[in-house]
Amino acid sequence: MGLGAAAPAPGVDLEVVLADAPAPRLSDYRLFLDAGADRPNGRVAPYDLATPLFTDHAEKARFVFTPPGQRIGYTPTGILDFPVGAVLVKTFAYPADLRRPDREVRKVETRLLVHKASGWTAQTYVWNAEGTEAVLKRAGARLPVRFTDPAGREVALDYAVPNQNQCKTCHQLDGAVAPIGPKARNLNHEVALAGGGRANLLALWGRAGLLDGAPAPEAMPRLAAWNDAAQPLEARARAYLDINCGHCHNPSGSASNSGLFLTAEETRPAALGVGKPPVAAGRGSGDLAVAIDPGHPERSILAFRMASGEPGVMMPELGRALVHEEGVALIRDWIRSMPPAGRPGG
Repeated sequence: MGLGAAAPAPGVDLEVVLADAPAPRLSDYRLFLDAGADRPNGRVAPYDLATPLFTDHAEKARFVFTPPGQRIGYTPTGILDFPVGAVLVKTFAYPADLRRPDREVRKVETRLLVHKASGWTAQTYVWNAEGTEAVLKRAGARLPVRFTDPAGREVALDYAVPNQNQCKTCHQLDGAVAPIGPKARNLNHEVALAGGGRANLLALWGRAGLLDGAPAPEAMPRLAAWNDAAQPLEARARAYLDINCGHCHNPSGSASNSGLFLTAEETRPAALGVGKPPVAAGRGSGDLAVAIDPGHPERSILAFRMASGEPGVMMPELGRALVHEEGVALIRDWIRSMPPAGRPGG
């Protein structure tokens, strides 16, 4: 190193990552090179999902860290096989106007899923007003947020930062904490490159030495982008239900006793809710008879609960305060397209 040359920035602090207790500040992990968590450190790679979870219109920036010498193992179903020491990072932010997502952006929280030897742990960090530091919040928080939505409407809400128990409710798989989004089917899509052009995300990970054992993109499962009108209606609706509902509504999730399974792999019409009566009737059913009444979204409990903002009725019950009108419209269109014989169509 020549005289006056700057020393290289230290890498991610693996000792802090693997410590029994979470760090008090997000910056303690050294996942980023800047105070605002915009420039990832070495071995911290950005990613996004073909169809993301709806969280009250929040913009999300996702990153994954893998320890030196470790790779993510490819699996065709379920979550990819992340090594011990891996960290999944997701920052939630609100532009003042969602139609101008790069201007006046306020970060509200960053969630970490850390893969330790004992399993995954969930940790949440809340940002200060200056956007220069985020501190650990085990008990969650309520943050006043104002923004202009994609339709040009002014929105004010109390944004809910989840507490530890709420994290476990949504991220539960066979009783243990697990990631939701980073599955091969939801990562197998094209992303924009910094220098221009586009490339398949999983192929990029393979070439960068982050992913091991993946076949060619065309041989991997692929989830539709829910808002891409060029893709089939049923594929878009199933993708939306998979990411927004399937993490609880599956045989190993927190809503397994409902018998309503909404993952992309599910093929049984009754398990998807077609002609299926609710396990427990009440105001949550809206006095409707079945989860999905083919051809009739107005008679379908699934669409009714998605369109509700009332606690105890609304679904999903965590992670949102607003009704996602575009998502509800998609599911209504899908149900309306179903043939009366009761088989999902589109």
